[in-house]
Amino acid sequence: MIKKLAASVAIALLVAAASASAQTAKPATAKPTPAAATPAPAGEDRYIGYYYPKPTSTEIFESSMQTIAGTTRTQRIQFVTVVAMGTLQSAYRVPYAVFAKGEKGDKLIIIGMQPGEMNSIYRMRGVLANMTTMSRLSPFFQERTVAEDATFFDLLKLLGFASVTITDGDKLTHQVTIK
Repeated sequence: MIKKLAASVAIALLVAAASASAQTAKPATAKPTPAAATPAPAGEDRYIGYYYPKPTSTEIFESSMQTIAGTTRTQRIQFVTVVAMGTLQSAYRVPYAVFAKGEKGDKLIIIGMQPGEMNSIYRMRGVLANMTTMSRLSPFFQERTVAEDATFFDLLKLLGFASVTITDGDKLTHQVTIK
């Protein structure tokens, strides 16, 4: 399973890197706004109460990595889609869902899908540590970092993510701002 998920992460990274230089401008299209949706006041997280409860803990991760020039929302969404597909196609049920949100697709959200799976900050950090392990196996990560020193957060910085929010889907939410 780890090999399959690592391969998925590697493919996602290659897709994101390959398409960075191949992006062409597309005409803007208006997106319908759901009737019940209302914009959050400036500075507020509009996903609180919809995808996760208000964060119970926060941290700031300062990466020494530089975001890859030209990385776009589309590439971040492609990366997350490949990671999510790796979890969906695994031989066993993966206890969390992974997706990206935000106008720039720069907010990674991880939601626990079973009661008790991520009911402490330590279990949440364990999931993030596993994601670091999977990232370190990818050629993309190895070529752009000192893989044994870099983390999943560094990978997200390379791809232009601004935050990671991880929640048990019930009471606990941990939010990491990536700088």
